[in-house]
Amino acid sequence: MKKLVPDPPTFNLGQTAETHFGACDGHAPLFSVRPGISAEDALVHAALYLKCASDTGPQVVEHSNEVGRGFAWSTLHSVQMARALIEAVLDGIEARYLHAGPR
Repeated sequence: MKKLVPDPPTFNLGQTAETHFGACDGHAPLFSVRPGISAEDALVHAALYLKCASDTGPQVVEHSNEVGRGFAWSTLHSVQMARALIEAVLDGIEARYLHAGPR
């Protein structure tokens, strides 16, 4: 029997490498990114974490003193830029491979 609909294209951005984070003074980092997670899944999660930071950032600005407010705004803008970059990559992948097919 011939398939009417072809299989979707396979796309592999690669996988994560083990990366440690959460270091405190005097001991090794507490956390790490597990190796072997698909890069696309990692980007989706990174976008979600940055969305959370974008949503809570204005509260930090509101509750900061005048000196800290500038630092909070700077951090919030950096989070928003990182989020936009990741979402642009994910949207580009989706547009290329889900709607247009491979080129």
